[in-house]
Amino acid sequence: MLDYSIMKPEGILVLKPRAPLSKEDFDGLGAAVDSYLSDHAMLHGVLIHSKGFPGWESFGGFTAHMHFVRDHHKRIDRVAVVTDSQVAGIAEALGRHFTSAEVRHFPFSEDVKALGWLKAT
Repeated sequence: MLDYSIMKPEGILVLKPRAPLSKEDFDGLGAAVDSYLSDHAMLHGVLIHSKGFPGWESFGGFTAHMHFVRDHHKRIDRVAVVTDSQVAGIAEALGRHFTSAEVRHFPFSEDVKALGWLKAT
């Protein structure tokens, strides 16, 4: 399950994974982001806020996640990964290879600091 919202004045997508991610999570997310991007050139930031990484429900969830990244990464300025998960270091390193966005890790308790960093674009 993936909770998401777009802070429209700031152009920041907030993602809160709550359970293993499914294909349906990315179908809904993709539609919301595409709708926003139809009227805006970029998302200024993405804030991913999760105590730990929940993984994917199935291979279809993983594939949908990769397609979402492929289809949107060029229209995102910054990504803040806000988590205490050890996967964060890997995500930050992979993000640098698979996206043009600037990617930065923050501890889970520093979501306000991460949001400030995203707003500073």
